[in-house]
Amino acid sequence: MELLDGLSLGFATALQMQNLSYALLGVVLGQAVGVLPGVGAMTAISLLLPITFYLDATQSMIMLAGIYYGSQYGGSIASILLSLPGTPSSVVTCFDGHPMAKKGEAGHALMLAALASLFGSVVGVTILVLGAMPLARIALQFGAPEYFSLITLGMIGASVVSSGAMHRAIAMLVFGVLLGMIGTDVNTGAYRYVLIPEIADGISLVALAIGLFGVAEIISTPAGSRGGNAIALKTGWAQFLPNRETMRGFFAPASRGAGIGSAFGTLPGTGAAIASFVAYAVEMRLSRTPREFGKGKKEGLVAPESSNNAAAITGFIPTLTLGIPGDAVMALMLGALIINGIVPGPTVITDHPSLFWGVIASFIVGNVLLLLINLPLIRVWVRLLSIPYWLLFPGILAFVSVGVYSFRNSVVDVWTALLFGVAGAVLKRADYPLPPILLGFILGPMMEEYLRRSMLLNDGDVTVFFTRPISAVFMAGTVLLLVTPLIGPAVRRLRGTSGDHLPEGANTRERDQ
Repeated sequence: MELLDGLSLGFATALQMQNLSYALLGVVLGQAVGVLPGVGAMTAISLLLPITFYLDATQSMIMLAGIYYGSQYGGSIASILLSLPGTPSSVVTCFDGHPMAKKGEAGHALMLAALASLFGSVVGVTILVLGAMPLARIALQFGAPEYFSLITLGMIGASVVSSGAMHRAIAMLVFGVLLGMIGTDVNTGAYRYVLIPEIADGISLVALAIGLFGVAEIISTPAGSRGGNAIALKTGWAQFLPNRETMRGFFAPASRGAGIGSAFGTLPGTGAAIASFVAYAVEMRLSRTPREFGKGKKEGLVAPESSNNAAAITGFIPTLTLGIPGDAVMALMLGALIINGIVPGPTVITDHPSLFWGVIASFIVGNVLLLLINLPLIRVWVRLLSIPYWLLFPGILAFVSVGVYSFRNSVVDVWTALLFGVAGAVLKRADYPLPPILLGFILGPMMEEYLRRSMLLNDGDVTVFFTRPISAVFMAGTVLLLVTPLIGPAVRRLRGTSGDHLPEGANTRERDQ
């Protein structure tokens, strides 16, 4: 009964006209910054944080939260249409969303992304409502060894199921880890692979992601094969709306993605980007046709979109209930609460019920607003593909340059994006998978940090990863993922060796008869 009373209070708060207007403002701004490459929720929330001085805590959180999950869907628009990930978590959307657009299914892909985003948000809100405190307590049981094992499992899992040969995927993963090591060592202050002072803080994630998946797409795609009128003609609602067959295959990957996103969102330090990679890897592993991923597979679009939105919602669990921000964006949310005199922690639910339940209800309200806003805009977004490519790609490069530059006000980042664009085009042509590079770049520094912390706290004893129960499970899963792809070919070779004699024996029996 307390749950129903809380939800009733939450919706009564969220549906107040003033709060509703702030939710609308948040999702519109979030979608706008998500579409622009390099300008993500972090930038928008940072710029709007001073406004929270003039708003109460509930209005501030509703608006900032709207920007956060609005940017998740906004990033998918540029990813699907142009293969330009607006946010790190929308990189995975490029893999199958953009091939769908190239096949003339851009509107259909945008509709599926919107529905998956709404579904993931609803699941995330449900988990947030039902299990906020228990999940927060579970997250507290994760120490440095558990995080290291979990990150290792995620990296290997996403690479092993990547399209192409496993050794190439792992090689690209290691390359990404090495790129993530460039910069200043946080423990010693020493420079590592710093050739110029501008990269002393490391390579920009935005520059790397946009270079590998945006600029590389522009370089590797012939001008005559993009922006065709055949794509632009498919702007009727019949082509956008999913049919019964599509919806039957929608809920399973959306549910799996939402579950994975909810789990990763709860854990501080992981977030939507990692969750979307893992959700994509799981779908490839479970699919009967894994080779179709990367060529416009709908499950490859639905699962990560559902996952990153669920992770964005459940990321509020440690922030609101424990006062532990899961990532930089959540840290800004925490700052907005403190500015308004709210001390985050378990007492938020009891001391400020209208804030807690109002923000939760605003997630549902805001995502419904986001869907209603984007339904009429899908035709507008699809018509973007009717622009001739020779006019489109200079504008894309200009947006990329502005977005990458604005992230750190660095010209070097622009050149970095162009350099990785060329490198990405070469690797793509040589059939090397690009996603593991970004995965290693994101997770490599985190893995190093938790490894060092584990060794420091346990006197250099590496067995700690195998003696702690949760960590041991993750490490066992990692070993299983590495060994499983090797078992199949070995079994097939054995069968082939024994089977070589079967036809001869069969023919002998036939002759005897």
